[in-house]
Amino acid sequence: MRFVWASGSDTGHRRPKNEDSIHPEHDGRTSGELLVAVADGLGGHRGGEVASSVAIEAAVGAPGTPEERVRVANNAILEEVLEKPRLAGMGTTLTLAELRPDGVVTLAHVGDSRAYWWHAGRFKQLTVDHTFVQEEVDAGRLEPAQARSHPERSVLTRALGFGHGLEVDGARLKVSVGDRLLLCSDGLTSMVRDDRIARILESGAPSEMVWALIEAANRSGGLDNVSVIVVAITEDEASGD
Repeated sequence: MRFVWASGSDTGHRRPKNEDSIHPEHDGRTSGELLVAVADGLGGHRGGEVASSVAIEAAVGAPGTPEERVRVANNAILEEVLEKPRLAGMGTTLTLAELRPDGVVTLAHVGDSRAYWWHAGRFKQLTVDHTFVQEEVDAGRLEPAQARSHPERSVLTRALGFGHGLEVDGARLKVSVGDRLLLCSDGLTSMVRDDRIARILESGAPSEMVWALIEAANRSGGLDNVSVIVVAITEDEASGD
């Protein structure tokens, strides 16, 4: 089994700067372990771009499970604020996936960036948004269709940078050859519906998929920064697995 990935990030049409951070920032392939992550600094908060960058750097450099990496990233942001009080109030989402050569994928997630799984023609969201509107949907007080255009759809209920004891969502799945894994910021999902995203993931190289998704978000308005990582699971050329 081999992982072939591509990543991309774009400021979009409305934001003055890009507050998203991603890992890796380059395309590549490996038959070994792979760590991918997307962080979306909170727009309108001081130092959003700093928070996402600090989170990615700390999570990637930390040992341990994906959930432990996210907690390390949270602590790193809090420490950065202690050292630089002018950054008080900064925060970020973080969605991180660790892929092992045996096909086991472990996720850790906080915020409203997302992870999706394309498998056997089916497209599944693996993460749950930590937002006010998602809580309203879960409670039955709001229909999913209403949530998409709700004025408070971007209000987060959980993010890195706002205290210790952060609750981190985790998930585990087993991928197989032909699958694709997608991590993205809400700059994609707020602009492009899931069925359109799924169609783009049906065929092509990961790099083609990444930039097709970013282009689709910008064509739909590009109201936010958009970051995308696509990992394709293929046969290992060396072993033929």
